[in-house]
Amino acid sequence: MTGSLAETPAIQWDKSFRGAPRPVAADYTVAQRWQDYGPEDHAVWRTLFERQSRLLPGRACPAFVEGLEHLPFGAEAIPDFEALSERLERATGWRVVAVPGLVPDAVFFEHLANRRFPAAHWIRRRDELDYLEEPDLFHDIFGHVPMLVNPVFADYLQAYGQGGLRALGRKVLHRLARLYWYTVEFGLVQGDRGLEIYGAGIVSSHSETIFAREDASPNRIAFDLERVMRTRYRIDDFQESYFVVRDFEELLGLAEIDFAPLYDRVAALEDIEPGALLEGDRLLHRGSGRYHAARRRPAA
Repeated sequence: MTGSLAETPAIQWDKSFRGAPRPVAADYTVAQRWQDYGPEDHAVWRTLFERQSRLLPGRACPAFVEGLEHLPFGAEAIPDFEALSERLERATGWRVVAVPGLVPDAVFFEHLANRRFPAAHWIRRRDELDYLEEPDLFHDIFGHVPMLVNPVFADYLQAYGQGGLRALGRKVLHRLARLYWYTVEFGLVQGDRGLEIYGAGIVSSHSETIFAREDASPNRIAFDLERVMRTRYRIDDFQESYFVVRDFEELLGLAEIDFAPLYDRVAALEDIEPGALLEGDRLLHRGSGRYHAARRRPAA
């Protein structure tokens, strides 16, 4: 969905196939309506939460684990966004707002710039535990929100939203999408115990938690802003390359960069395929590429 706040009607209706239609405000927020979740919804949350909670110790970065412990939710039931927001706001000034699903770019950036994290109000079905094309409540709440307890990461995400608002109309949003993808969604950080996970797309996925950190197939490359903004990504499978930051201060430092010259410079360069390596890459691990090579191989 594309558009801007100025083009959005004051009230519309959520026609999502996920749950009953409900009124949508001009900023695309909806009421969570926690009471509408049924036993199966809570059971799916419990299955996902327990599975990931067992898997992540020693793999997720301390900031994620500390955030998860700080927030008022566990395996028992889907979290109430209002209670979650009250705790989160005391920590870093962020709140969680319910949305039907993906929202327009301008709306998304506006929420982030004002420390509001838009989270889907619906949760996946049991037959979708291992793969879901569109982010759901578990991905958004379990995957993203714990990192917002960390002050440095919370500031980075707000700065990203502010940068997105400045970039609207420049035809460079695909560059910013790549930055978000390779940090907020699929980022790794160099920790005391080696590579650690902080990206929501990894920590909310049982199989990618293992693949991103331990499989020999993907490349693991030291973060470089220009390199990331030129690199395509996969939306239908595991990533072929992951980018690793030294620490979250490296991400926050991006807020001080004038992106305009960078956009102009990158526009003159060719895009990089997800699994490609460049001569100047600082490689932490050269991937074998076997997983994706096997997936691309024609059937006999």
